[in-house]
Amino acid sequence: MLRFIFCAFECAPVPLWRAVNRSKANERKSPVKRPSESKPQSRFDAFKLAERGGSLSGEVDVATLPRLQDRIAHDPASGASRVRWSVSGGRDAKGRPELQLDLDGSVFVTCQRCLHPLAFVIDQRTQVLVARDEGELVSFDAEEPEVVLAKSQLDALTLVEDELLLSLPFAPRHPEGVCDAALTAAAVQVRESPFAQISATKAPRRSSK
Repeated sequence: MLRFIFCAFECAPVPLWRAVNRSKANERKSPVKRPSESKPQSRFDAFKLAERGGSLSGEVDVATLPRLQDRIAHDPASGASRVRWSVSGGRDAKGRPELQLDLDGSVFVTCQRCLHPLAFVIDQRTQVLVARDEGELVSFDAEEPEVVLAKSQLDALTLVEDELLLSLPFAPRHPEGVCDAALTAAAVQVRESPFAQISATKAPRRSSK
C-alpha cells in the first residue's frame, strides 16, 4: 500500500507542491470582482421610518416604470423623463404614522393636438397614512383620502408610480399657439377626394378639329 502511494506521487506529472502553488498563483491572477455601484434602496419598513423620522430618496427614469409605458412619450430627441423622489416618515396631528412623498422633475408626454412631445412638470407633495391591517385601512380611509396598507415592506418606486399615474393628464395638450403650426395644419386639413386625385393624373383631352 505504501509503495502504491509512493509510486502515485513519484509518477505524477506535476509534483503536489507545485500544483498547489500553481493553484494559488491562478487565484492571484484571477480578476477581483468589484461590487457594482449600489442603487438607492427603494424598499423600506414604513413603521420604522415613521418612528425614527427617517427618509430615503433617489431618482428614477420614468420609462423604467412598467405601468407608465403607454403614458409617456418615447422620443430620444426629447431626452429621458426623470423624476427625483423622497419619502419621509413621521406622524400626523393625531399621532398616526404617515409618509410624505415628494416628487420633482419632468415627464415627456405626447400632445394630443400636434402629437409632439410635451414636457409635463412634476412638483408635488403628498401625505399618506400608514395602516397596519385591513381594519386600520378601512378606519383611516373613512377619514383621510390617502392611505396605504403596510403589512410588509413598501417599495418607494411603487408609491412614485402610483402618484405619477394619478398626476399625469389623460389628454395632454400644449398651450394654444405653441404647437407646430405646420403639423397642426396638416392634421386638420381636408383630405382631397380620391376621384379628384385620379382626374388630376389624366392627360388633358385634345380638342377635335
